[in-house]
Amino acid sequence: MSGQVQPNPMPVGSPIEIIAFCLGEQQFCVRTTSIREIRGWSRSTPLPHASPEVMGMINLRGAIIPVINLARKLGLGWSEPNVRSAIVVAEIGGSVFGLLVDKVSDILTIDQTMVQPVPEMTAGFDRAYVEGIIAHSGDMVCFLNLERMFAQTVWQDFAA
Repeated sequence: MSGQVQPNPMPVGSPIEIIAFCLGEQQFCVRTTSIREIRGWSRSTPLPHASPEVMGMINLRGAIIPVINLARKLGLGWSEPNVRSAIVVAEIGGSVFGLLVDKVSDILTIDQTMVQPVPEMTAGFDRAYVEGIIAHSGDMVCFLNLERMFAQTVWQDFAA
Protein backbone atom coordinates (compact mmCIF):
# COMPACT_ATOMS: atom_id res chain seq x y z
CA MET A 1 0.00 0.00 0.00
CA SER A 2 2.92 2.35 0.34
CA GLY A 3 3.21 4.84 -2.47
CA GLN A 4 -0.54 4.88 -3.14
CA VAL A 5 -2.29 8.20 -2.78
CA GLN A 6 -5.38 8.02 -0.62
CA PRO A 7 -8.33 10.05 -1.91
CA ASN A 8 -9.10 13.17 0.07
CA PRO A 9 -12.36 13.13 1.94
CA MET A 10 -15.04 15.45 0.58
CA PRO A 11 -13.71 19.00 1.01
CA VAL A 12 -15.33 21.13 3.62
CA GLY A 13 -15.86 24.80 2.86
CA SER A 14 -14.55 27.67 4.89
CA PRO A 15 -16.63 28.90 7.80
CA ILE A 16 -18.69 32.06 7.25
CA GLU A 17 -20.00 34.23 10.08
CA ILE A 18 -23.47 35.59 9.36
CA ILE A 19 -26.08 37.68 11.08
CA ALA A 20 -29.65 36.50 10.50
CA PHE A 21 -32.63 38.83 10.68
CA CYS A 22 -36.29 39.03 9.73
CA LEU A 23 -38.18 41.31 7.39
CA GLY A 24 -41.80 40.42 7.94
CA GLU A 25 -42.00 36.63 7.97
CA GLN A 26 -38.97 36.18 5.69
CA GLN A 27 -35.49 35.32 7.04
CA PHE A 28 -32.40 36.98 5.58
CA CYS A 29 -28.72 37.03 6.47
CA VAL A 30 -25.52 38.89 5.60
CA ARG A 31 -21.84 38.33 6.30
CA THR A 32 -20.70 39.87 9.58
CA THR A 33 -17.52 41.22 7.97
CA SER A 34 -19.33 44.38 6.83
CA ILE A 35 -21.37 44.81 10.05
CA ARG A 36 -20.10 47.31 12.63
CA GLU A 37 -22.82 47.00 15.25
CA ILE A 38 -26.46 46.25 15.97
CA ARG A 39 -28.52 48.81 17.83
CA GLY A 40 -32.10 49.23 18.86
CA TRP A 41 -34.49 51.29 16.78
CA SER A 42 -34.25 55.03 17.20
CA ARG A 43 -36.23 57.59 15.27
CA SER A 44 -34.48 59.02 12.24
CA THR A 45 -34.70 62.55 10.89
CA PRO A 46 -36.31 62.52 7.43
CA LEU A 47 -34.35 64.00 4.58
CA PRO A 48 -36.34 65.72 1.80
CA HIS A 49 -35.87 64.38 -1.74
CA ALA A 50 -33.89 61.31 -0.59
CA SER A 51 -34.24 57.98 -2.38
CA PRO A 52 -37.49 56.18 -1.46
CA GLU A 53 -35.73 53.57 0.70
CA VAL A 54 -33.88 56.18 2.79
CA MET A 55 -35.82 56.66 6.02
CA GLY A 56 -33.64 59.52 7.21
CA MET A 57 -30.49 60.18 9.21
CA ILE A 58 -29.38 59.30 12.74
CA ASN A 59 -26.52 60.50 14.92
CA LEU A 60 -24.21 57.56 15.65
CA ARG A 61 -21.78 58.83 18.30
CA GLY A 62 -21.21 62.10 16.46
CA ALA A 63 -21.34 60.69 12.92
CA ILE A 64 -24.48 61.34 10.87
CA ILE A 65 -25.46 58.22 8.92
CA PRO A 66 -28.41 57.37 6.66
CA VAL A 67 -30.90 54.67 7.64
CA ILE A 68 -32.20 52.46 4.83
CA ASN A 69 -35.53 50.66 5.01
CA LEU A 70 -34.15 47.30 3.88
CA ALA A 71 -37.58 45.84 3.10
CA ARG A 72 -38.23 48.73 0.71
CA LYS A 73 -34.76 48.36 -0.85
CA LEU A 74 -35.55 44.70 -1.55
CA GLY A 75 -38.96 45.49 -3.05
CA LEU A 76 -40.89 43.98 -0.13
CA GLY A 77 -42.88 47.09 0.75
CA TRP A 78 -42.31 49.54 3.58
CA SER A 79 -41.32 48.10 6.97
CA GLU A 80 -42.78 50.05 9.89
CA PRO A 81 -40.36 50.24 12.83
CA ASN A 82 -41.52 49.00 16.24
CA VAL A 83 -40.01 48.10 19.62
CA ARG A 84 -38.51 44.86 18.22
CA SER A 85 -36.91 46.59 15.22
CA ALA A 86 -33.16 47.00 15.01
CA ILE A 87 -30.71 49.06 13.03
CA VAL A 88 -27.87 46.98 11.65
CA VAL A 89 -24.97 49.38 11.09
CA ALA A 90 -22.87 48.37 8.08
CA GLU A 91 -19.81 49.74 6.33
CA ILE A 92 -19.33 49.17 2.60
CA GLY A 93 -16.59 50.88 0.62
CA GLY A 94 -15.90 53.37 3.41
CA SER A 95 -19.57 54.43 3.68
CA VAL A 96 -21.39 53.76 6.96
CA PHE A 97 -25.17 53.35 7.01
CA GLY A 98 -27.93 51.71 9.02
CA LEU A 99 -30.33 49.03 7.80
CA LEU A 100 -33.75 48.83 9.42
CA VAL A 101 -34.73 45.19 10.07
CA ASP A 102 -37.80 43.88 11.90
CA LYS A 103 -35.68 41.85 14.30
CA VAL A 104 -32.24 40.27 14.53
CA SER A 105 -32.64 36.55 15.08
CA ASP A 106 -29.12 35.10 15.34
CA ILE A 107 -25.41 35.39 14.72
CA LEU A 108 -24.09 32.10 13.33
CA THR A 109 -21.00 30.48 11.91
CA ILE A 110 -21.90 28.22 9.00
CA ASP A 111 -19.93 26.18 6.51
CA GLN A 112 -19.91 27.87 3.10
CA THR A 113 -21.11 24.60 1.54
CA MET A 114 -24.49 25.29 3.21
CA VAL A 115 -25.04 28.19 0.80
CA GLN A 116 -27.02 26.88 -2.16
CA PRO A 117 -27.25 28.76 -5.46
CA VAL A 118 -30.40 30.69 -6.24
CA PRO A 119 -32.55 28.66 -8.63
CA GLU A 120 -32.89 29.92 -12.19
CA MET A 121 -36.09 31.88 -12.57
CA THR A 122 -37.96 33.62 -15.32
CA ALA A 123 -37.84 37.34 -16.10
CA GLY A 124 -38.66 39.77 -13.33
CA PHE A 125 -36.27 38.36 -10.74
CA ASP A 126 -32.94 40.13 -10.23
CA ARG A 127 -30.39 37.91 -8.46
CA ALA A 128 -27.86 40.74 -8.09
CA TYR A 129 -28.53 41.23 -4.36
CA VAL A 130 -28.69 37.53 -3.47
CA GLU A 131 -25.60 35.43 -2.79
CA GLY A 132 -27.54 32.22 -2.19
CA ILE A 133 -30.08 30.37 -0.07
CA ILE A 134 -29.39 28.60 3.23
CA ALA A 135 -31.62 25.87 4.65
CA HIS A 136 -31.38 26.31 8.44
CA SER A 137 -33.58 24.89 11.20
CA GLY A 138 -36.39 24.16 8.78
CA ASP A 139 -36.36 27.67 7.32
CA MET A 140 -35.07 29.06 4.06
CA VAL A 141 -32.75 32.00 4.66
CA CYS A 142 -31.97 34.39 1.81
CA PHE A 143 -28.24 35.24 1.92
CA LEU A 144 -27.84 38.88 0.80
CA ASN A 145 -24.71 40.45 -0.66
CA LEU A 146 -24.42 43.98 0.75
CA GLU A 147 -21.40 44.83 -1.41
CA ARG A 148 -23.41 44.35 -4.59
CA MET A 149 -26.56 45.86 -3.09
CA PHE A 150 -24.80 49.08 -2.15
CA ALA A 151 -22.20 49.30 -4.91
CA GLN A 152 -23.94 52.52 -5.99
CA THR A 153 -24.70 54.03 -2.60
CA VAL A 154 -28.13 55.60 -2.32
CA TRP A 155 -27.00 58.43 -0.06
CA GLN A 156 -24.52 59.89 -2.54
CA ASP A 157 -27.55 61.71 -3.97
CA PHE A 158 -27.74 64.00 -0.95
CA ALA A 159 -24.13 64.05 0.28
CA ALA A 160 -22.80 67.54 -0.29
